[in-house]
Amino acid sequence: MRCLLPLALLACLYAGPPAKPLGWGPVQYLVGDWIGEGGGAPGQGTGSFSFTPDLQGKVLVRKNHSEYPKSQERAAAVHDDLMVVYRETPEAPPHAIYFDSEGHTIRYELPVAADPGNIVFVSSPEPSAPRYRLTYTRVDQDRLKIKFEIAPPGKPGQFTTYIEAGARRAAK
Repeated sequence: MRCLLPLALLACLYAGPPAKPLGWGPVQYLVGDWIGEGGGAPGQGTGSFSFTPDLQGKVLVRKNHSEYPKSQERAAAVHDDLMVVYRETPEAPPHAIYFDSEGHTIRYELPVAADPGNIVFVSSPEPSAPRYRLTYTRVDQDRLKIKFEIAPPGKPGQFTTYIEAGARRAAK
């Protein structure tokens, strides 16, 4: 009996060979470390983010850190956020869930893009809540543009730009 228990536990823990990582299609371009680019205008923030495969390639984890200097209108601020990109099944389109240091949670879908140079995360419309759209536009192999837009409650298609930025891939 003593010999069978360890074997039974080992059999329970072993579930076969590791699953192959999922292909991320156009989102694969985002994998890596990125540094925010800006024009250096007063009050403009600085930051960096990364997209890293995790859980044996089953999810992509984005971690973002931004700092905004003090200005006449506001105190200095730091913003951190975490987004996990995932698929509910290997064939399903990606989804994402976002959390930030201000207490926001956003659930995103990634509709199939007609233009593979644009990666668009968009939240589902809800009558009493804002709708969000986060777009990464590929400029070249090592640069991209970022746009974050918000549509007011009850007007899910009327997005206005909240933040526009650029980023370049960090040197390895």
